[in-house]
Amino acid sequence: MANTLNTINVDGATYDAAAYAATKASETKTNDLDKNAFLKLLITQLENQDPLDPQDNSEFVAEMAQFSSLEQMTNMNDSLGKINTIVSNMDTSLLVGQLSAMIGKGVEWDEMVQTTDEKGEPVIVTEGLSGVITGVSVTDGTTKVIVESEGKNYYVDISSITRVHELEEEAEPETTLADSVTPLAENDPLATEMITAEA
Repeated sequence: MANTLNTINVDGATYDAAAYAATKASETKTNDLDKNAFLKLLITQLENQDPLDPQDNSEFVAEMAQFSSLEQMTNMNDSLGKINTIVSNMDTSLLVGQLSAMIGKGVEWDEMVQTTDEKGEPVIVTEGLSGVITGVSVTDGTTKVIVESEGKNYYVDISSITRVHELEEEAEPETTLADSVTPLAENDPLATEMITAEA
């Protein structure tokens, strides 16, 4: 009598369980074959075993061990994904905080510009630009600084920044004590009282 222990019945057709699992695995991406699919396959195998020749206990224990290992790896993968998201968010927050401290400072960066050479052929050259940092932008996980230069706003990648510096403040004209004192008018009653008191 043939051993029907490792067979599976699908839509009225009987397949070898290992061959059927291999076929389904090749048809499905590995990421889609999760622990629930493994458990369904194991239950189907148990439901369709020969009651006169049941599955060997050692094989059943081995399959349960595989299921346990798969579940642990899946849970570990999910946990690592969450940790990666948290670390990425922390990195972005720290970077935004550092870049926000540069708002109002002068910046110089290199911009790739397409132009034409003397033969009229297109070439890409690096042009140095400068401006004032006015903000920070985070779009699709990419952090850039917003720079105002000659009335235009640029979204500058931080890897292209070559220099950040304090803006030079315009020197205020020096004032003397004589400039801050207002002379009294001759017909001011206060001035008359002060002159009378001195006399």
